[in-house]
Amino acid sequence: MRIAQVSPLFESVPPQLYGGTERVVSFLTEELVELGHQVTLFASADSVTQAELVPCVPRGLRLLRGCRDELAHHVRMLDEVARRAPEFDVVHFHLDYLHFPMASACGIPHLTTEHGRLDIADLQPLFRTFADEPLVSISDAQRAPMPFADWQGTVYHGLPPGLLSFHPRPGSYLAFLGRISPEKRVDRAIEIAKRVGMPLKIAAKVNKNELDYYEQEVRPLLSHPLVEFVGEISEREKDAFLGEAAVLLFPIDWPEPFGLVVIEALACGTPVVAFRRGSVPEIMRDGVSGFVVGGLDEAVRATRRALELPRARCRAYFERRFLARRMAHDYAAIYQRLAFAEAGAANGHDGGIGQRADALDPLADPASGLDVA
Repeated sequence: MRIAQVSPLFESVPPQLYGGTERVVSFLTEELVELGHQVTLFASADSVTQAELVPCVPRGLRLLRGCRDELAHHVRMLDEVARRAPEFDVVHFHLDYLHFPMASACGIPHLTTEHGRLDIADLQPLFRTFADEPLVSISDAQRAPMPFADWQGTVYHGLPPGLLSFHPRPGSYLAFLGRISPEKRVDRAIEIAKRVGMPLKIAAKVNKNELDYYEQEVRPLLSHPLVEFVGEISEREKDAFLGEAAVLLFPIDWPEPFGLVVIEALACGTPVVAFRRGSVPEIMRDGVSGFVVGGLDEAVRATRRALELPRARCRAYFERRFLARRMAHDYAAIYQRLAFAEAGAANGHDGGIGQRADALDPLADPASGLDVA
């Protein structure tokens, strides 16, 4: 198939630093190329890919000096996507909702993966206006606030098997990896480490809009002797940081759509203690990948128990459920269904839209667990 991937421009693909969506776009793009599809990637010029790259800005906007209006660059990219749309069988957007008016008006066979939270009241009227837009969720929990939307399926994220190496022996510290923000609750991670009596390493990005929160609420907690603030780390540093940890703490306090760091830790063999919010009960398997908890006291007990979990079992759980090849098969099945339906509509029939996507795509894995709505 001829597939366009349209990435956000905030980071390169893959990102040099923090950038979950751009990282997933990269893994998906490269796997689709390996599967034999013709893929075109709309992204920043500093992206690295086997696909045809359409450079839309010189570099990721977060690192682009003088960039004051990020939206302007995305609008220009969408104009280029619309111009080239006839070249593709399907266009896959990763831009939340920015492209909705253009995509629906142009009649492009397309879909959108929603990567963020959808429980925001402001989004309800927007998504009702564009209720016919074909969407993919990254967890079933993510789509719950929008039951009326045109969900084509749930596709869990996946990683290349060799991206992160298996570390058979646990390290001596607890890890927190992500972003410093109220919903990520690094304060909980610090409290857990203090109660367990183990060192905690915090590798986290601090956004400008969350700097006040960091200075007022988090920085005072970093002076504890068990706590080490590492700051933002690169992709190259992530293997050692996660793999050499004893347990990853994921003490979130928001409806997490997926939680990429969870499967990154599991790829290293590192068990996870995660709070029961959003997608966590879907992604985790209690007692296998770690433990799912409801509060601090339970988290402290679970962290001690997680130290005894077999790390090989964590890695095996990752390989069964969260490989990039499975993700690419799942998306390819949806692409084919959408393209087939479009062709069928043009010919005056329904195109067999009721068939399962994996029955239409010879590359799709029928055991992948693809949830097609």
